[in-house]
Amino acid sequence: MIVWINGTFSAGKTSTARELTGILPDSTLFDPEFIGDALRVLLPAKRLAEVSDYQDLPSWRRLVVDTAAAMLAELGGVLVVPMTLLRQEYRDEIFGGLAARRIPVRHVLLAPEETILREWIAAREEPGEPAQVDLRVRQWAYDHIPVYQQALGWLTGDAHVIDNGTLTPRETAERVAEAVRSDDAKVCDIVQTPEPTRETVAAGVLLFDDQDRVLLVDPTYKAGWEFPGGVVEAGEAPAGAGVREVAEELGLVLEEPPGLLVVDWEPPQPPGYGGLRLLFDGGRLSAEATARLRLPGPELRAWRFVTEAEAADMLPRHRYERLRRALHARERDRPAYLEAGTPVG
Repeated sequence: MIVWINGTFSAGKTSTARELTGILPDSTLFDPEFIGDALRVLLPAKRLAEVSDYQDLPSWRRLVVDTAAAMLAELGGVLVVPMTLLRQEYRDEIFGGLAARRIPVRHVLLAPEETILREWIAAREEPGEPAQVDLRVRQWAYDHIPVYQQALGWLTGDAHVIDNGTLTPRETAERVAEAVRSDDAKVCDIVQTPEPTRETVAAGVLLFDDQDRVLLVDPTYKAGWEFPGGVVEAGEAPAGAGVREVAEELGLVLEEPPGLLVVDWEPPQPPGYGGLRLLFDGGRLSAEATARLRLPGPELRAWRFVTEAEAADMLPRHRYERLRRALHARERDRPAYLEAGTPVG
């Protein structure tokens, strides 16, 4: 398993993690910061200049998952990972990728009071000229305190929280170890979706409210909003898969078979395999049906009805194009065939 020690910069993650590896049997320290250091060497300067934080690099997030999986396959036991994750979509992507590899994660948040945190930042010692350390390390940590405070809403709901403001690193590590042993720091409740090994067929269902807004859902296991639906299983009809997924995800049983709106061929884009993506029209939901919608905790975090314009800001470009074409097909009552989001024929 993985014990992921989260917290803002200078909250004591690394020193706690080092102590924890001496307490938990068969545990190994894995610091993803080294992956960021490697990418600074490997990637072209032009690409690095496009981001302000290596966490914004998709390659960093993929390599964190792949490296953790490789280390556990090599060593077994427990990986102790001290790494700040303040963006929920990055947490979704990384923890979802680990879940897909059947790697359980126990998420711990170190949360000292802000006054103590600022004292630690001021006293932090780093190699280099003092003026450069102030700019490169201390100011970075100060600047991220508001970001951390904004993230506390989802962090405290996702992680086991430990106030380590008056604790030594050893005492903090003992608290973490006890929380792991007692199951107070529970395994993250996140759906395990095996990664595809070839092209897939996926069926999504568009559901509408009385204002013709479309329903989108926010998965816990990957970044970004999606349509209700999922991968078609072997021997399963695509429309039936859409109906099944809507029932599993939202607790909604569709009374009528959904009509086809779009067939879109999604080209392979490594590491993804692509495949056929179908969108069906699940119809308009009544106020009573909407009130009965429920969310499975391990799979979906939220749902909301959105306009087409709002969806443009919430969906990846290729997914929005698929939605746009589906809405047009719904108006014309004529299904569309797409390749990479573009009509063919």
